[in-house]
Amino acid sequence: MHDAARILQLIVNGAASGCIYGLIALGFVLIYKATEMVNFAQGDVMMLGGFVAFSLIANYHLPYWVGGLLAILITAAFGYALDALIIRRVIGQPQFAVVMLTLGLGFIFRAAAGITWGYDSVGFDTPFTNKTVNVGGLILGQDNLSIIVGTVLLCGVLYLFFSKTRIGVAMQAASQNQLAAYYMGIPVRTIFSLIWAISAGVACLAGILLSPVSMIDVNMGFLGIKAFAAAVIGGFGSIPGSLVGGVIVGITEQFAGYKLPAGFQEVTSNVVLLLMLFIRPQGLFAERMGKRV
Repeated sequence: MHDAARILQLIVNGAASGCIYGLIALGFVLIYKATEMVNFAQGDVMMLGGFVAFSLIANYHLPYWVGGLLAILITAAFGYALDALIIRRVIGQPQFAVVMLTLGLGFIFRAAAGITWGYDSVGFDTPFTNKTVNVGGLILGQDNLSIIVGTVLLCGVLYLFFSKTRIGVAMQAASQNQLAAYYMGIPVRTIFSLIWAISAGVACLAGILLSPVSMIDVNMGFLGIKAFAAAVIGGFGSIPGSLVGGVIVGITEQFAGYKLPAGFQEVTSNVVLLLMLFIRPQGLFAERMGKRV
């Protein structure tokens, strides 16, 4: 019975970590589906969002829900401006240029965060900090449960947005065929900037949900490496796949840390990624995408 409880605990903790990876990976996928660009600064955008939330909640003493929502909106606006002012300038350039640009932006974001907020780890109180729930004798942390519930709710909101709203449908059309969308009167450039805004907002939410579990610091953006692995495992370009890949990485990490020698947990995502590339290179939920002209 003790082993069963321990396994369930590992699964819940792993699913919570995996949801964070999945949310960051979701940003990768949204941008890639629309623009065929890979934003390697996505993890650092999450870091910036976490620091913005820290400033609003801890320094300006806003309520958690108000400060969190405002931080998401600010980070989303930052993502919109990032595309409109910088990323748009490299459209049509070789992919290598985009990769180097986003990697460089990640370094700049980390340096700016260190100058602004310092290099020490910081945190803020949430309604879930140091609280537990007893589920049939199994003690679960509310912080981990909040991550899972928040991710599920976000997925529902994104599904309704992309399937039921005019802007969401326009985003899907632009991601499928830019030229056809343009001829139909869809402002493709604005749509792409909005997608960057949504990706940044999702990354900020990941940083806020992560705050009760892990402190906020300038290096937390390196979680984007594990999130990238999750996106590839799920099938780069698949929105459900990014979340499933994140959960797979998170749960596998927990069991690796429990069963295997110390230190192996940190490379688990890379090992799972390599195995997936050998077994199914296209990922679990690969989508067939026609070439846009």
